[in-house]
Amino acid sequence: MTTSGNLLTRAYGPVVSGRTWRATANTFLELWVAWFAASAVLVPLVVAIPLVIILPVAVLMAIPGLVGNRIAAAFDRYRADVLLDLSLASPFPPLLPHDRRSAMAWWRRFVAELRDPALWRALAYRVLSVITSAVFGAVLAVVWCIPLTALTAPLWLGAMPNDRIDLGPVHLSGASGVLLPVLLGLILIPIAPVVTRGVADAQRGLARTFLGPRGERVLTERITQVETSRARVVDAAEAERRRIERDLHDGAQQRLVALAMQLGMAKEKMGDDPDAASALVDEAHAEAKRALVELRDLARGLHPAVLTDRGLGPALSAVAARSPVPVEVRVDLRDRPDATTEGIAYFVVCEALANVAKHSGARRATVSIGRRGDRLVVEVSDDGRGGATLVGSGLSGLQDRVQAVDGWLHVASPPGGPTTVTAELPCAS
Repeated sequence: MTTSGNLLTRAYGPVVSGRTWRATANTFLELWVAWFAASAVLVPLVVAIPLVIILPVAVLMAIPGLVGNRIAAAFDRYRADVLLDLSLASPFPPLLPHDRRSAMAWWRRFVAELRDPALWRALAYRVLSVITSAVFGAVLAVVWCIPLTALTAPLWLGAMPNDRIDLGPVHLSGASGVLLPVLLGLILIPIAPVVTRGVADAQRGLARTFLGPRGERVLTERITQVETSRARVVDAAEAERRRIERDLHDGAQQRLVALAMQLGMAKEKMGDDPDAASALVDEAHAEAKRALVELRDLARGLHPAVLTDRGLGPALSAVAARSPVPVEVRVDLRDRPDATTEGIAYFVVCEALANVAKHSGARRATVSIGRRGDRLVVEVSDDGRGGATLVGSGLSGLQDRVQAVDGWLHVASPPGGPTTVTAELPCAS
């Protein structure tokens, strides 16, 4: 691709990226969710405060607000997972007490809920989201509406009286009424995804701060996750070892045995029948080349030499060249990441492209790799039928491999497509 083509891709690629539009959808959805959730959660709690002198009534009034707070927080975490590619564990302990027949157990659970910092962080998020949703919604409405309105100026011009648009001192009509707004829209629209990305980063920060686990719960969740991932990685490594043994035994080893037999037969016939010996040597030569091909393919599956020698860009270009689905590769890295991160990123792309070829029915796919702070972001998208999940597929093994190095993997694949597999890996250059 030429330099101008790369510049155009970098400028306008994010405009049509699914990540950009999911973040935009999240912002405008939050406008409705924030106000509805704040009303459903905060109103019962505010009403319960002056009724505290009649304690049973105050408790009955507060319970719907407390339960609604958990439900709203769970929906916000789900929304962050689907639309912002941010997976957060619940910070709340179990809602129901162990002894559900004891009134005292229910009272202790109610008091514990009021003392739980996660409750107050979630309530603070309810209040903040009312403000931030309005601010973020207004910002994105401006940065998207101005360029889109300018780009559609020819349609507006035809609908206006006398084919003329009056914008204060500016009057648009004729060719200038079409070209100038369109050029302005083309100049301004690449700014919208940049602003959208900034808003999404701010929303992720708020969600992490107010909706995710903190302190000991973070450590407990992380330890559980690491133990689970470690067990799965060990199982996957054992399965991979057995696969390599099987491939060596059934493939290259059998060919080498056949090669040795053919060379032995040729040696016996060398004196009596030189022509037959020559034919056997030719067959042995062909068998040796086939064995070399199988060993090379096996070594490429373990860790390709081009990845070690030249890095992710050339290695993924080679993978894309072998893919039956046309693949566009975009690698924007100033410095090479460490070998572990590079290897995991490579196998994430390989497995994702293998799934695209086998299951998606896609006509094209795109691989994008770049840095976001100290994280390496890998994104593989296709225009296939969608429906991919992390459960019961090859992607679940990738998730374990990614989580083992403190990264995360997210799959957005609604029915009908498109599918986007996103991985973030810690990156130390």
